[in-house]
Formats: sequence, structure tokens, C-alpha cells
Amino acid sequence: MILINLLPHREAARKRRREAFFATLGVSALMGGVIAGGIFLWYAAQISNQQAKNVVLQTEIKRLEGQIKDIATLQEEIAALRARQQAVEDLQADRNLPVHLLNEMVRQLPDGVFITSMKQENQVVSIQGVAQSNERVSELLRNLGNNSPWLTKPELIEIVSGTVPLGKEQRRVSNFQMKVRLLRSSEAQKAAGGASAASAPGKT
Repeated sequence: MILINLLPHREAARKRRREAFFATLGVSALMGGVIAGGIFLWYAAQISNQQAKNVVLQTEIKRLEGQIKDIATLQEEIAALRARQQAVEDLQADRNLPVHLLNEMVRQLPDGVFITSMKQENQVVSIQGVAQSNERVSELLRNLGNNSPWLTKPELIEIVSGTVPLGKEQRRVSNFQMKVRLLRSSEAQKAAGGASAASAPGKT
């Protein structure tokens, strides 16, 4: 006996495939949602952890900034104390500068040169005098510039010919004005140390 299936088997197969597709699609969507949620939660945890680290870092930065300010203030105070200490030492050392000035003028003054006035303003000494010739003035400049540990940078301001009475005669002389710098004790010590190092023979 021959059986004939009159049911719409093609429609039923198509329906089964459609239902399987939608079921697979639903499962895939569910799995994708679970994976996306897991990734979101992982990133959220990482962000929260990093934010906590940032808070700690900001706290440490503020603490270090406060310490840096304290160090800077302390360094300024140390520098101010050193400056005051140096000023006191300079004042104590400068008490002997007039003695050094007079001693050096006596030592460096060539024959035939006479000082008529000498004035000191801070470290600059203005000198006026009379010399027998211009060559004597040049010799004084060389002595002050090269031979004195306390005097430096002599500068001739003016030299004018003149005459002075010598008995019944008039003698020609050179009236001069010059300036020279008087070194402080600390400066003189540094200059002496540098000169000693420059003159010492090199080691082999």
C-alpha cells in the first residue's frame, strides 16, 4: 500500500531551521552580553584601582611639595646666614685695611713721587700726588698693578705738567691723579692662592 504524505514538510523543516537559528542567536547574544559584562566589570575594577593609586600619588606629591618648600625655605635661611656671617667676617677683616693701604703705599712708592692726598670710598682709593717725571708715575702704576697683594687695577685719571719752587728756581714736575682698588682680606687671600697655584711647577 502506498502512503502519500500530504503535510507541508518543507514548511515544517523551514520552521525548525528558523527556530534553531533564533535559539542559536539568543544563546550567542546571551554569551556576548555575559562576556561584555565581564569585560566592563574588569575595566571598571582596573579604573577604580588606578583612581585609588592616583589619589595616593596625589597625596604623596602634595606631601613632597610641602617638603620641597620647606627645603627651599631652609636653603634661603642658610644662604642668608652665610651672607651675614661673611659680612661680619669682612667687617672684622676690613678693620686692618687702612694699615695695609698705608704699608703698601710706602712699599710701592718710587723715589721722586710724593702723595699729596689720598681718599678711600668703599674699595676704591683716589690718589693725588706730584712726581719728578712721567716715568716715575708710570713706575708707580706698574708697582701698584704687579707688586702689591692688596692693591689692584690702578688707573691713571690725569697727569698735568707743573712747577714747584726749589730755592730760587722753579722745577718742572708732573701732577697726577689715579685710582686703585683695595682688596678685601678674603680677596687678597684668593688672589695669593691663585698666584701660588699658577707659579707652582706641574706634577709629572
